[in-house]
Amino acid sequence: MFKNIVRDVFFDLDHTLWDFERNSALTFEKILSENDIAVDLPDFLEVYVPANLDFWKRYREGKITKEKLRYQRLKTVFDELGYPVSDTVIFKLSEEYIAHLSSYTHLFPNTVAILNYLRPKYRLHIITNGFEEVQNRKLKNSKIHSYFHQIINSEMAGVKKPDPKIFELALHMAKTKPELSLMIGDSLEADILGAKAVGFHTLHFNAHNDPHHEFCQMIHDLNEIKTYL
Repeated sequence: MFKNIVRDVFFDLDHTLWDFERNSALTFEKILSENDIAVDLPDFLEVYVPANLDFWKRYREGKITKEKLRYQRLKTVFDELGYPVSDTVIFKLSEEYIAHLSSYTHLFPNTVAILNYLRPKYRLHIITNGFEEVQNRKLKNSKIHSYFHQIINSEMAGVKKPDPKIFELALHMAKTKPELSLMIGDSLEADILGAKAVGFHTLHFNAHNDPHHEFCQMIHDLNEIKTYL
């Protein structure tokens, strides 16, 4: 479908290549245990996962700062679980979470295989809303950093997906045009609609069991990219 059109392939990182939920769960398992926080991990994650997605949405929309995101997503969970935790402990957990998160390196199935398949044929890049210092460590520790020509993050761009400026910066850095570019990501709002608004081709990696839509083709396994490229 895109084989004779696309020259540059842009990936989101979290929830698309890097298995955020799995690595995040392992990080919490470590830091909650080490800080003697006696909450059941499945109960904690049941509240944290949707809360984190909600706070990231607010962060994308510019409604909260990075610092508020990191604090509130934990404060909200402990409050909902009725587990009293001081602000000092919350700030400590927040720092430890960021420090340890990138040490876990689980990728989605077929990530390395599809990158090896694509690399000889296309130039590969990353566009991420994640924090620069954390995202670079994730890529390096997972041993996929070398696949990508350009790595564009929201701190570098000064805006977050779906703001068109981050996609325009990505095109500028990659020295390419939207009609030659494909964006692959898990977020309909941030990745797909954001990239389409600038003129990218798009492919939705459905990591969250989102409902079917007509904006672009949807895949459930990265290996399905071979059908299109």
